[in-house]
Amino acid sequence: MSVALRRIPRLLAVGVRTHVTYMSRSPLEVAFAVLLPLVYATLAAYLFRAGGHPERLLEAAVGAGLMGIWTSVLFGSGAAVENQRWLGTLETLVASPTPLALILLPVSVATAITGTYALVATVLWGVLLFSVPLDFAHPLLLLAALPGCVLSMGMMGLLLASTFVLLRHAHALTNALEAPVWLLSGVLTPISVLPRWTTPLSVILPTTWGARALRAAVSGGDVPGPLAVGLGLGALYTVVAVIVLGWVEGRARQAATLALS
Repeated sequence: MSVALRRIPRLLAVGVRTHVTYMSRSPLEVAFAVLLPLVYATLAAYLFRAGGHPERLLEAAVGAGLMGIWTSVLFGSGAAVENQRWLGTLETLVASPTPLALILLPVSVATAITGTYALVATVLWGVLLFSVPLDFAHPLLLLAALPGCVLSMGMMGLLLASTFVLLRHAHALTNALEAPVWLLSGVLTPISVLPRWTTPLSVILPTTWGARALRAAVSGGDVPGPLAVGLGLGALYTVVAVIVLGWVEGRARQAATLALS
């Protein structure tokens, strides 16, 4: 193994640690991470109770947690690139010897790791406020499904972050993508209730398969199958992100759109 390849794991580990630390010291990031998942969990619990499905409150809490993870990945990946642009360091990162994909991947994974708090918080919130029983069908598989789901979301975030390099106002795109991905992934509502033409869109999302794996770990069913598909799609998204990032980087250099001025 070459020296460059041996440096990659350390680069990713240091990058994830740095960005997790950075986000943990941002009052805005902390406020969103702490409060938003609790709002999701409360709404989900009342909706499931009103719909006559109190036995699915634990599943609703997990679904609300996934919503929190996706929100963290979506806005975190976009904000990371936007922050680097405002700080004037994006040009330096692009010009550095390290491939830009290896710089952005730790950012996406770090936002997903930070978002795991959302899942823990929504479940505990459901237990304390709504007396949700912690009756997991496959608790050991749940411990494997959660990091797998987080990793696949982080890899999906890399593809999103690659497009944000070219866009000056990434927040506009993130606002438009938040709710549709929740719905298409079947986080709280079954995909079967959506129009049939949305099924192909749902199938290609890692969040769909991550939600299936976690739901199966909670309520019973096949966990390894959906988890493997989700990780496979996440790896495919990573490959596509590297290709797109190369094109976007070249396009941004030509158009001189890395900086704000």
